[in-house]
Amino acid sequence: MPSYTVMVATGSQWFAGTDDYIYITLVGTEGCSERTLLDKPFYNDFERGAVDSYDVTVGENLGEMELVKVEKNKYWVHDDWYCKYITVKTPSGDYVEFPCFRWLVDDKEVVLRDGRARLPKDDKTRLEKQHRRKELESRRKTYRWTEWQPGFPMSIDANTHKELPRDIQFDSEKGVDFILNYSKAIENLCVNQFMHMFQSSWNDFADFERIFVRIKNTISEYVMQHWKEDFMFGYQYLNGCNPVMIQKCTKLPEKFPVTHNMVADCLEREMTLEEEIKAGNIYLADYELMEDISPNSTDPCTLQYLAAPICLLYNNSQSKILPLAIQLGQTPGKDNPIFLPSDGQYDWMLAKIWVRSSDFHIHQTVTHLLRTHLVSEVFGVAMFRQLPAVHPAYKLLLPHIRFTIAINTKAREQLICEFGIFDKANGTGGGGHVEMIQKAMRSLTFRSLCFPDAIKARGVDSPEDLPYYYYRDDGNRVWDATKRSEVIGGDQTNHQEEILDYMETFSAEFPKSLKTREDLTEYLTVIIFTASAHHAAVNFGQYDWCSWIPNAPPTMRKPPPTQKGVVDVKFIIESLPDRGRSCWHLGAVWALSQFQENELFLGMYPDEHFIEKPVKEAMESFRQRLAEVSSAIKIRNEGKKLPYYYFSPDRIPNSVAV
Repeated sequence: MPSYTVMVATGSQWFAGTDDYIYITLVGTEGCSERTLLDKPFYNDFERGAVDSYDVTVGENLGEMELVKVEKNKYWVHDDWYCKYITVKTPSGDYVEFPCFRWLVDDKEVVLRDGRARLPKDDKTRLEKQHRRKELESRRKTYRWTEWQPGFPMSIDANTHKELPRDIQFDSEKGVDFILNYSKAIENLCVNQFMHMFQSSWNDFADFERIFVRIKNTISEYVMQHWKEDFMFGYQYLNGCNPVMIQKCTKLPEKFPVTHNMVADCLEREMTLEEEIKAGNIYLADYELMEDISPNSTDPCTLQYLAAPICLLYNNSQSKILPLAIQLGQTPGKDNPIFLPSDGQYDWMLAKIWVRSSDFHIHQTVTHLLRTHLVSEVFGVAMFRQLPAVHPAYKLLLPHIRFTIAINTKAREQLICEFGIFDKANGTGGGGHVEMIQKAMRSLTFRSLCFPDAIKARGVDSPEDLPYYYYRDDGNRVWDATKRSEVIGGDQTNHQEEILDYMETFSAEFPKSLKTREDLTEYLTVIIFTASAHHAAVNFGQYDWCSWIPNAPPTMRKPPPTQKGVVDVKFIIESLPDRGRSCWHLGAVWALSQFQENELFLGMYPDEHFIEKPVKEAMESFRQRLAEVSSAIKIRNEGKKLPYYYFSPDRIPNSVAV
């Protein structure tokens, strides 16, 4: 009688093994096996990390293998099991791989197809077509949409991490408990004694060092030493934590009436301000989105304030970006003066601090939360709902949404919810952050997620004009390496089927059809780049740039000044966050800047969803290109006091998971 050898691989993560009963049924074009219990006498089956082998005897040859049905039944108590893959050796000696990479929970069953990528047109038999349809029907019941707040991107319908499907939960929920992680960070930073000192101001700028001395690095220490200097203020627009605000100024906006006489002493080329603008040397950073955002009012003992500043920037003869003028509100007038480098030391310092605070809010809520976390969740939920496991785009994208839905659910549960951690230290807590996302959604378009397009739209695409914009240069390198990948652009993904259903999920500002292979390549590149490279670029520098509180105040305790000449050091210190909020902020930026345990970086795909040799070769080629980018960045950074490494592929996790 014909015999099939079945090799079953159990995952190596914690609690992946099981003591439950595992049954298998082999389905071929000519018939199917009996439901067979996989069990060896005097042997502990399905231990964590094990690959177990079993023989399944059948009455007659099953023909070409089509499906493998795996069932788990309770032995004593339900014991979840993570199955990596099943390999079937046929009587003729052929090996057929059935990737799984899923949890079986309760009395669950999964039906697996072999690992070849398949489009709908490739399904020839009734069984294949039926499996495709049933898988998506089941997924759409499991992965349901909801709108967490009006005007937000759609998200998964789950209130807590525990409510999520097991396949997208973290391996260990403890590892991503924000409250636990922040408390751990605060303990590591040795700032426990200040934690509950809300309303208690620091004595002076040096006093901030009391919470800063525990963990320093090259960049954070350099920021502490140079944060007051104009070059450091300007440099962050190019290579800081939020390098997306700077834009070419082709004409001064009417709401920002800066004159040549105001800034003449700062211009270096013997040109008027108007001539400098025409020459392309003037830039703007406009925080208009912050206008009318509600400040945090959750603590009745501490009034908190926000501003919507505009900043004029100058690319000087040494190609340094320097601030020329700052207006702290959007409407010009007597009570909204334009602050200048020629003003008193403390007037100018406080104006820059206000800009840095507004920049922090835009970074945290829009650049980071909305445009990487929440957008990637939309891509992820849509993928589960619209693309079956055999679809090449599903296989391609799955590593890039790993744990994304879980981290976002945890954030809604603990971080950005009412009375969450965000409310403790952030000036936009208590609802302001929600208003910001609602406003920012109006400018969220597909083209704004295409990295080269976004750079060009701000007029900062020329290396000749801005030679030290490493965010742009390194980002373009990673974008090109990703877009050129044969995995994305190859024949495997040259199709419209089911992708069109996937695209229907998104807003009117996203394309609804893909006319060419290039269109599809760009679409998939946007998803992968947003979830991996761009998230890394705007997330992992938070401790570097935001740990020195005066450089990135999470809140301000006095309103923006309405006249010049009234500010002194005491006024600035009393404007900056108190001791308690400073410590919460420090713990937050430390925790958010840490990689996950056992992090998978860009190009690392240990779960082999693709079995085709050409695809595996394309993945290796992709890894080689990424290694070349990492090497070039490493060489460029040698000897620099402010190295820029956030786009280095060896530091880019595959997905949004912190």
